[in-house]
Amino acid sequence: MILAVTSSNSFYAETVDEAAIKTIVESVAILADNRNFESLEKLYAQEVEVDYTSAFGGEVELKSPQALMTQWASTLPGFDRTRHEISNIETIVNGNHATANAGVVANHYLDEMFWQITGNYKYVLVKEDGQWTITQMTFTAESEQGSRNIITEAVEQASINPSSYIQRQQTKQAVIKFLTSLEDKDMEKLASVWAEDAVQDMPFSPEGFPKRVEGKNNLIRHYAAWPETSGKANFTNELVFYPMQDATMVFAEWRGDVEIIPTGRNYNQRYGGLFHVVDGKIELFREYYDPIVFKYAFDFKEN
Repeated sequence: MILAVTSSNSFYAETVDEAAIKTIVESVAILADNRNFESLEKLYAQEVEVDYTSAFGGEVELKSPQALMTQWASTLPGFDRTRHEISNIETIVNGNHATANAGVVANHYLDEMFWQITGNYKYVLVKEDGQWTITQMTFTAESEQGSRNIITEAVEQASINPSSYIQRQQTKQAVIKFLTSLEDKDMEKLASVWAEDAVQDMPFSPEGFPKRVEGKNNLIRHYAAWPETSGKANFTNELVFYPMQDATMVFAEWRGDVEIIPTGRNYNQRYGGLFHVVDGKIELFREYYDPIVFKYAFDFKEN
């Protein structure tokens, strides 16, 4: 094979950064159309300025990637199909900052309804640790056809059949609500996290301490002495979630740091927990912890 190289000025090779930015712009459309909100979320910085005022009025919003994905995941899966056709991507790179402009034709389908809106996106991106992420996103509408009533119908359909992304957010929020209720000693909030037939398994509990508690009322009694037993408590500073294929389940790891009032000792524990959450209520909590640390902090005597 012979590689021919000419001196023509008509040839232009885009830089690695330009290619990366164009891939991000294209990926926003592809991932949104394929409802892959987990991957889409990773394309955005920790805060992103979102401006859809040209199309929908309102105000420019500052959102977390999770909040933006939750908004989109509450609408897009309600359509039978969407197609965002991206064209004419132009980039300007200045060190670790960049802008990208692109045309878009967005088609939305639901039953016999159809809505199309065309316009332009402007993205502002920053590069940190070798990765480009979106910090600002502005849509400027140019024209549309069809009825916007399709959006209301899509939101309703999406609420009937929540996407896996929404279900995963609900699952995580139930776990966070459970742990923060312990931090705040808010027993009403704690009681509200349990399903009526909830179960907490504790397979490594020492002899003489329950290894399984069944039913909401029994779980309420199980935690009843917590406000008198614990002082300052923290369970969420090092909370990490590991999503599972079933969106109603999640495995979590966290560190507990609690002042135990009766013994005057600190309870420093590393936890693992498998949670099953349905309709925002915990149905199963399988708790893993070190019984030796537990026994010392509470001065617990087996048998």
